[in-house]
Amino acid sequence: MQDARGSVAVPETGEPPLCPLRAALATRPCVEHYDDFCRVALSLFRFIGAAYATGASDCWEAAYRFADEAPDIADSPLLVARVAALVRILRSGRPCELCFMPPSCKRLSKDEAQLMRLLAVARSKQAGELETIVCQLVGSGNEIATTRAVTALALC
Repeated sequence: MQDARGSVAVPETGEPPLCPLRAALATRPCVEHYDDFCRVALSLFRFIGAAYATGASDCWEAAYRFADEAPDIADSPLLVARVAALVRILRSGRPCELCFMPPSCKRLSKDEAQLMRLLAVARSKQAGELETIVCQLVGSGNEIATTRAVTALALC
């Protein structure tokens, strides 16, 4: 709020209001809210997303190397393949590209937050909620393939 002189009013708490960008970033989901498996999957989503965005084969190599080095992953090539399958399904049913942050980023894009929610629900084996989230994420026609892909990824 501004007064007649153009100065900004300070809230009653005595603290200046948050910058709109900082306020938006403060409410964004963060990587730390998820378990180790989901964080590994998120990094793989990001590497594979970068591979599609740039066409660089180094991104695929980075995904396989990251999965090989991740603790408690029994079959890293299978994990990368299942993440890639889900990304391919999601890309085919969307009017625009998925938005992935760089692999080292702690914040999640809106698409990444939806993917993490989808994966967390699939891992908790809540079938009804999984169907609802899948329907929100993909257009009609891809629900069955998406549900199968995310369920397979969750079991990896």
